[in-house]
Amino acid sequence: MKVSVLGCGRWGTFLAYYVSKKHDCTLWGRPSSRHIKQLMESRKNEYLTLPESTCLTTDLGEALKSDVIIISILAQEFKSLLQEVTKFDLTGKKFVLCMKGIEAETGKRLTEIAIDYGIDKNALAVWVGPGHVQNYLQGTPNCMLIDAYDVELAKKLVDEFSSELIRFYIGTDIIGAEIGAAAKNVLGIAAGMLDGLDMSCLKGALMARGTREVSRLVKALGGNSITPYGLSHLGDFEATLFSPFSHNRKFGEVFIKGEKYEKSAEGVGNIKGFMTLCKKYNVEMPITEVLYNIIYENKDANEQMKAIFARSLKYEFEGI
Repeated sequence: MKVSVLGCGRWGTFLAYYVSKKHDCTLWGRPSSRHIKQLMESRKNEYLTLPESTCLTTDLGEALKSDVIIISILAQEFKSLLQEVTKFDLTGKKFVLCMKGIEAETGKRLTEIAIDYGIDKNALAVWVGPGHVQNYLQGTPNCMLIDAYDVELAKKLVDEFSSELIRFYIGTDIIGAEIGAAAKNVLGIAAGMLDGLDMSCLKGALMARGTREVSRLVKALGGNSITPYGLSHLGDFEATLFSPFSHNRKFGEVFIKGEKYEKSAEGVGNIKGFMTLCKKYNVEMPITEVLYNIIYENKDANEQMKAIFARSLKYEFEGI
């Protein structure tokens, strides 16, 4: 099986490194990308050295000759990439989306956007769950999830990509998997803000209540309300709410301190997308709303974060 990875950032380059151990693999980056330029010069980035067997290219048509196309780019850039990808013959291609985001303006899941561009839903899968490049390169194993509209595709991909380093589970709720994965980045920002405000002790409550509000949204969208309690969301919290490697957690901490964060934090765009979904489906997501108020409405972070935990009396599992 031939595999291509589109996107040569931290995670995309690791995916090419990982996949190359079992399959012929091509890593693609835009000609303007400093990442692909560095890799072509030295085959190295700040985390790893790619094996000689990994092909590097800036030719999208060449990359799309593979059987399986893994995409790992910024979620908000996915639509523009699809505009280029869908100019080619994609007959028989399978697509695995390794991004944890939703479209900021519409709240659409990434597989929904792919379907809008004519990609067969049964050729689409998502690869989500916990794990940082730094930990994997240290040899620390973890569990991840592959979900798809066609469960047979999910099973095949799990079989092809499993190893001693990553144990994959087969998902059966792509709505919940995508929403849960995108939402954990939002909660990662909230966790970072708690760190910045010296209120890290509230992370346990954040995890519990955050997962509950995501569960409500998943159910409203037609997914399984239990899914967020699995690997796509709750299972990814250690890597997002506590890890020093988490861009989203770090963004939240730096934002509170009034400093600028130079790296990408996918959760920022996801906040806007989730607010759109809240209004459309009449679902309460108070943590997401507070983050929107802080980041987009410039409201006082200290007051807003404390307000999350000072809401009116409720039953913990109301509605279940």
